[in-house]
Amino acid sequence: MTTKKLILSILLPILVLSSAWGQKEISFDDIYRNYTFYPRSVSGINWMKDGGYYTALVRDTDASSSMIVKYDIRTGNSVDTLLNGADLGERGIRFDDYRFSADENKVLLMADKESIYRRSFEANYFIVDLADKSAASLAEGKGKLSYATFSPDGSRVAYVRDNNLYVTQLSDMSEKAITTDGKENEIINGAADWVYEEEFSIAQAFDWSPDGKHIAFLRFDESDVKEYNMQMWGSLYPSDYRFKYPKAGEDNAIVEAFVYSIEDNQLNKVDTGSETDQYVMRMYWTPDSKTLALIRLNRLQNKLDILHAHPSENKVKTVLTENADTYVDINYTDDLKYLKDNKHFLRTSEKDGNKHIYLHKLDGSLVRQITAGDWEVTSLVGIDEKNDLIYYLSTEGSSMDRHFYSINTKGKKKKKLSGESGTYRVNMSPDYSFYIQYFSSANIPNQVSLHSTKSTQPIKVMQDNAQLQATMADYQFTEKEFMQVPAANGEMLNAYMIKPFDFDENKQYPMLMYVYGGPGSQTVLNSWDGRAAWHQHIANQGFIVVSVDNRGTGGKGRDFKHSTYKQLGKLEVEDQVAAAKHLSKLDYIDADRMGIWGWSYGGYMSANCVMQAPEVFKLAIAVAPVTNWRFYDTIYTERYLQRPQDNSSGYDDNSPLSHVDKLKGEFLLIHGTADDNVHFQNAVELQEALIQANKQFKSFYYPDRNHGIYGGNTTYHLHRMMTDFILEKL
Repeated sequence: MTTKKLILSILLPILVLSSAWGQKEISFDDIYRNYTFYPRSVSGINWMKDGGYYTALVRDTDASSSMIVKYDIRTGNSVDTLLNGADLGERGIRFDDYRFSADENKVLLMADKESIYRRSFEANYFIVDLADKSAASLAEGKGKLSYATFSPDGSRVAYVRDNNLYVTQLSDMSEKAITTDGKENEIINGAADWVYEEEFSIAQAFDWSPDGKHIAFLRFDESDVKEYNMQMWGSLYPSDYRFKYPKAGEDNAIVEAFVYSIEDNQLNKVDTGSETDQYVMRMYWTPDSKTLALIRLNRLQNKLDILHAHPSENKVKTVLTENADTYVDINYTDDLKYLKDNKHFLRTSEKDGNKHIYLHKLDGSLVRQITAGDWEVTSLVGIDEKNDLIYYLSTEGSSMDRHFYSINTKGKKKKKLSGESGTYRVNMSPDYSFYIQYFSSANIPNQVSLHSTKSTQPIKVMQDNAQLQATMADYQFTEKEFMQVPAANGEMLNAYMIKPFDFDENKQYPMLMYVYGGPGSQTVLNSWDGRAAWHQHIANQGFIVVSVDNRGTGGKGRDFKHSTYKQLGKLEVEDQVAAAKHLSKLDYIDADRMGIWGWSYGGYMSANCVMQAPEVFKLAIAVAPVTNWRFYDTIYTERYLQRPQDNSSGYDDNSPLSHVDKLKGEFLLIHGTADDNVHFQNAVELQEALIQANKQFKSFYYPDRNHGIYGGNTTYHLHRMMTDFILEKL
């Protein structure tokens, strides 16, 4: 060896080690106070009607004002600031969102948004004339509104206030009440109740017909739904917050559909059948405004009907029915689309074993199945009828990826539009010529770019988070490693592993598993993970962090997902235990120091794992867990377990309440007292059961915090506490 080569052979490892030693530690302040690893994105995108431009919501550097900026699609460059909220009125308007009227002469601004539950909110709305920049408050002095929406011709705005549906005529700002019977905790018009909002992903429950002559809406009569009461702290005498929450097996709201005629001020009820113990969970107008489509589900959600109503004739017909031995999976991305020819519609279904796209005639008869294969369509993005192209996202290639494709209505000429492995979502222009692409992978934060459907190259990169990637390179981040591990039945499961920055294969490390595990969910995805920085922090304290997607999770077809039907918690726990045992055989895993943590369904899972497999798991943290599905809501729970009256053992056999006597390891139970979703009752009942079983454990509650447990230093405090517990006990 030459002297030069000898020097290099000695010097290179020293340089590598020096570089490693120079990396910064990932601190709590970096993660939860300075938001050092928080990726930027692009929001408030609206495509303009001429097809050559789009607009985006832009804020000043200090976020004190909001602007609507216009961009040229062909170059991606900004060409004009259409509106600056700072210029409106004496004090300006800092708005959170905006919508144009159809002619783009007016814009509806939403400001001072206040969340109610996960998707519902109230806000102040302003109508701005873009010609003279004059702004008028919508329903001024009458309180905050919800879901204000322009009519298709831009002459009116419909909205919900105090559980009633209203329309304002913009020419004179006169308000008309469509309903007057709205009452808190009794009648809701035009907005969803708690359980529809949470489990069917709808908050706004009204829709303009395309010709602007009708408004269809849902009316919820929740008079017979039992109330849940949460005490709210912080004042001399705590207050009670009561809301209607139907627990499994209990009464739901009775939901009816109505159509209001703008021209003759008539309100007509749509016949959705004689059965009232059912769900009317979606509404769609056909492009010609002649037909209102409704999706109806029976109480056990194993029968789905598509109804076609003709308001002008007061006729309703069931055009399609789908039955299932388990449940009919409904996609929360609204995968039912009516074509402009007014003769066909597209929908997705799992009926062949994977979710795929089907083309039907308007009478419901099947024309053909368009996509097929051992993979799933995860979102039906839209259809370009002019060029006969359907756009969709799917798992083709990997259940851990989401890629973007086009295909024609004959199921031919399929084309992949996305690039490298990862997760994609898209926002397409109305004419389907352009789209905004959002991409991330396990090790690449959000990338936003503007594309044409005619080219594989982006027109412009709108956000690359290059600064974040450069920052991360200065810190002790390691790449997430994907792998396969065997389930309890030998089937292979997706998993990932995060190793310490200074990992040494000759050492042994304790292992912390992160679990969610609920039906259709996935934690093992090739996408940017909001928990990545904290898991990296834990790993760098000398841990191996692992996550495994057990049977029942998504991305692998109907049978894999539906395998947990009527027995939630059974196969999932078996698989997490099997995965832990498999990984414990690795030389660098310390089999005597394995823990597990999770939130919500993951809290249910972690509690079950530490109790049902005390020989495997020495520690568990359960954050906001369900502890018995009897405490949870009707729609979610009964979809997977049926009602308690039908399947009592399915509720109790794998409830942590039934296994408290087996607890041997360290257990930390955390919950927010104002959790409207998974009620604090779950934690109280588990604590009582543990006390009666004479088991020692740790618990912590967060006053007035909801299911997300955030706000007022809470996120920092919670993760600090969990970290300390893991370091001390594992």
